[in-house]
Amino acid sequence: MLLKYLVLYIFSSISFLARGQKKVNNEAFNTMLQSLLNHSVNEVTPKDFDTSTEVIFLDAREKKEYSVSHLPNAKWVGYDSFKMRNLEGISKKSEIVVYCTVGYRSEKIAEKLVKLGYTNVSNLYGGIFEWIHNGKNVMSDSITKNVHTYNKEWSHWLNKNAGNKIY
Repeated sequence: MLLKYLVLYIFSSISFLARGQKKVNNEAFNTMLQSLLNHSVNEVTPKDFDTSTEVIFLDAREKKEYSVSHLPNAKWVGYDSFKMRNLEGISKKSEIVVYCTVGYRSEKIAEKLVKLGYTNVSNLYGGIFEWIHNGKNVMSDSITKNVHTYNKEWSHWLNKNAGNKIY
């Protein structure tokens, strides 16, 4: 619990410094990510994927976040609600990329997958925000510009013109 409050304090401090920016300062965003993540699993970026890439994307956000938008063909697995049954049908040898809003929750789920014996697991560095900042689409029932930003505090990390902030 103390770790959670420490992470939120660090994030809030960095958030305060970056507030008011029309476009996310990549250096500030990366500084926040470097302090937030443990880098305990392999990390990939949105630039590592094209339309022909065969990978299973797992969304480690909560269901209400996933419902607003998610990566194309992503499977919801959750974070607080994560259960083994959410991985049903996924081979332990599949190429798996876990993502969330910025990469913190997905890193924790990726760590669990590795402990469960999944052998090709990566965390999407920068999460759905970085995905959108790289010009990649997100889906709901169809392509959408809506992005659940976790909460109002985190929403400033999403570039103003990148998507509609929902929290």
